[in-house]
Amino acid sequence: MMNEKPAENLLQPLLNDLGDFALISQAISLVLAFALGWLTLHLIRRQLSTQLQAKWVEHGGNRVALPALVLLFAVLGRSVLEHWQSVHLLNLAVPLLVSFAIVQASFALLRRIFRPSPALRVFERTVSWLVWGVLALHITGYLDGLIAALDAIGFSVGKQRLSLYTVFLALISIAVSLVVALWAARMIEQRFIDAAPLNVNMKVALTKLTRGLLLVVAVLITLPLVGIDITVLSVFGGALGVGLGLGLQKIASNYVSGFTLLLDQSIRIGDVVTVGDRFGQVQRIATRYTVIRALDGTEAIIPNESLITTTVINHTLANPNNRVAVPVQVAYGTDLDKARTALLSALSGQIRVLQEPSPAVLLKGFAESGIDLELAFWIADPEEGQLLLKSDINWAIWQAFQREGIEIPYPHRVVEILNK
Repeated sequence: MMNEKPAENLLQPLLNDLGDFALISQAISLVLAFALGWLTLHLIRRQLSTQLQAKWVEHGGNRVALPALVLLFAVLGRSVLEHWQSVHLLNLAVPLLVSFAIVQASFALLRRIFRPSPALRVFERTVSWLVWGVLALHITGYLDGLIAALDAIGFSVGKQRLSLYTVFLALISIAVSLVVALWAARMIEQRFIDAAPLNVNMKVALTKLTRGLLLVVAVLITLPLVGIDITVLSVFGGALGVGLGLGLQKIASNYVSGFTLLLDQSIRIGDVVTVGDRFGQVQRIATRYTVIRALDGTEAIIPNESLITTTVINHTLANPNNRVAVPVQVAYGTDLDKARTALLSALSGQIRVLQEPSPAVLLKGFAESGIDLELAFWIADPEEGQLLLKSDINWAIWQAFQREGIEIPYPHRVVEILNK
């Protein structure tokens, strides 16, 4: 058995100093630390521009900077007073301020990475309880004993011994490193978004690759720091390979297809596409699926593999201009010049119809009941759909034909009775 120094209880010395003048000087030192911290923060904010002040508030700068500054001045005050008197109050205040600063920094970081949600609130509450729980154990002197008890319970994996304390410390370290990696990825993502020369697909691809790389690096750096040999992960890697070979081929294929779509730029965010019977605008290209929003507001989640292996009609790949055709049939005997003028007049007032290329009326053929014409024109906003536009033009065609006396035929048969 190793002879260890008993853990110090920070509360008992403070209780013994309740009637001592040293307690008053320490309290004054804490008040000064808060005042100096607030004053320093105020001076720092005054040096920032209006735009930087807005970002400072948005990112929770006040909540993080104030406890950090107060902690700094409290530590300085303790280092001065400890030469002449006891500093038990400051010894207790410093870990309290450290814990408060950690909690506030964690909240600011999490809110910077994740959107507000019930899960985020639960995560924040868990972090708070964990930090304050460790602080309470430290103040009361039970933390070292709990660590020793957790470290005594363990098991071996090959030559590596893992204890409950090691596993718990690894989980905490990995969680912290992953949060920091996600925060760094978010910062890099913002730089990619601001990079004008890059197109949207390239920005998304680089963002996802950077995020994945940072997460892997964070895990590989954290595990050795807590005493876990990363060669233990070889077992997990082998299991993952077997899983990919047996049941995860589709998932792996979708992820590879997602990066292929982002890099080859055959489908881009904002493109108007037709996939099977789905027509809509590409809203998001994730690593596993692509979201296509239809004109009725519904969103289709299509696996990326389907976009690679099936035919996709991209209406805006090289040119956003799309040709629209409205078929019309007129009766035999109709003045076709008058019909063409009436059809072209139906496009007047339609702001979506382009003047170049110019609209045209085509004679498609001669049917059983009438002459087939086609009104062809171009639009530059296919994402707005064609149904409402065609409806408005058909209404205008009907009104123009009514004014000009142009007949739209209906199927009919001529029956001749021969007398023999």
